[in-house]
Amino acid sequence: MPSPLDELPIRRLTIDDLVSCADLSENRGWPREEHKWGLLLTAGRGYGIDDPDGKGLVTACVVTSYADLAAIGMVLVAEKHARQGVGRRLMRHVLEELGDRPVTLHATPYGQPLYEELGFETTGRAEMVRGHFRPSGPAPTVATRPATAEDLPAILRLDDGVFGRDRTHVITRLPAFADQLRVAEDSGGLIGYAAAWPNMETHVVGPLVARDTETAKALIASLAAGTDRPLRTDVDVRHEELLNWLKANGLEPIAFNAVMTRNIPGLPGDWTRRFAPLTVAAG
Repeated sequence: MPSPLDELPIRRLTIDDLVSCADLSENRGWPREEHKWGLLLTAGRGYGIDDPDGKGLVTACVVTSYADLAAIGMVLVAEKHARQGVGRRLMRHVLEELGDRPVTLHATPYGQPLYEELGFETTGRAEMVRGHFRPSGPAPTVATRPATAEDLPAILRLDDGVFGRDRTHVITRLPAFADQLRVAEDSGGLIGYAAAWPNMETHVVGPLVARDTETAKALIASLAAGTDRPLRTDVDVRHEELLNWLKANGLEPIAFNAVMTRNIPGLPGDWTRRFAPLTVAAG
């Protein structure tokens, strides 16, 4: 028997829906994350269904496009409408719009079975760590400094080579979005960059792009020195050395998310220099 939810129209979300999206996050026990929602709704394309009982949303998600690659995130369904197929219906709608385009997302254990049903495969894992950074052992030796406006072209070139897709429309928003944006360089030019942006009571480190683990450590340590908040970041589990170093310096493991892809065998680009994403909008 069809659910009344099946008849509700799916519409595009805009920045005017930010508070409703944050309310939906809170309804499901997630942080409100208004700052992150603001970035995603302006840099990406939101989809949602209005709650027929009044203000707010039944469900929502955001798609951020990077050339031919699309990333889906913030897939949420209000508690009172959960387990009625509305999240599946929204995802099917979005995937139908995307057609044969390669798609990626980060999945919680709760959401993973749905995405597998929709044709996604697990192609990687990321570990979320969080805590106050307390330096121990030798300090990283790579020098870093605050980024300037003149660094943006070099950051974009580095990011394009590491990510494998043009992310100009997102990376150019970093100076306004992040509280800190730092770079590392050698005599040949930029070898890494990282941002720390405010999310509730933490500073999230991401993106984190670096030539090697020592450069990644230096960027994180320099960002930590500029905040009193706990740090949070999501690191590709293949970067074991960095994860062990973070845990030795005060951060604790919180959760694992599956990196899933559809219509592509894995994320493009150079994972060895891609340590942490800009945002993880798992669902």
